[in-house]
Amino acid sequence: MDVVPEQRGPDGRERYAFPSGEQQAEGGRGANSRLRVDARRNLESVLRAAREVFGELGYGAPMEEVARRAGVGVGTVYRRFPSKEVLVQRIAAEEVSWLTAQARESLYGGLTGPWDALAGFLQRAAASGAGRLLPPEAFRYAEEIGRVPEQRGTELRAFGGAPVAEGEQGADPRLLLQLLAALVARAGAAGELRPGVSVADVVLVLTAAVPVHASAAVPVREGDPEGGAGHRLLQILLQGLRAA
Repeated sequence: MDVVPEQRGPDGRERYAFPSGEQQAEGGRGANSRLRVDARRNLESVLRAAREVFGELGYGAPMEEVARRAGVGVGTVYRRFPSKEVLVQRIAAEEVSWLTAQARESLYGGLTGPWDALAGFLQRAAASGAGRLLPPEAFRYAEEIGRVPEQRGTELRAFGGAPVAEGEQGADPRLLLQLLAALVARAGAAGELRPGVSVADVVLVLTAAVPVHASAAVPVREGDPEGGAGHRLLQILLQGLRAA
């Protein structure tokens, strides 16, 4: 891989870590260094545009739209990613890895109660838009976990001890769903979830998207950084999950 996400800033956008050769090239001289810098910037633009396009239109969106928003030719996109499937796998893996790290922190951070841990995860995920980029198989895994009686199957009991090592199967949506199921089970055991709420319900909240026209029609008011349609929708959904 040419580039991997190092971390997301407060605005939810990625900051990237590059192989040492490319990192040094930015401060170099000559045409070759310039070409490497341009290639790196093109890759950044393609990945950023792909997240935006797939988040809005789904993974069925055409590569031409990714190229248009990235400000590059479609040939540039295909030079980096020989097929749309390769690009989709790249974006989905990055989003799953980030969401898994967030879920792990919520489950094992120990700084908040069961409900606040689950709600905090959903708020961070919604703010980043990562939930809308889950691969389709994540929904199937959520349904399968939901069929486990009381969501306390063998897979979930494995999370009762020490956290899974950082990076272990980080891009596997099954690990993410197991962590989420553990968060749901803990909040349910504390009486803080509405009866009958399953991990599949939480995934629906995680993937809920506000239509673009709704966000544009109801702008965030000055002095109200947490306003806007997206934030209000999330609060309504969270109220639906929480026990009365």
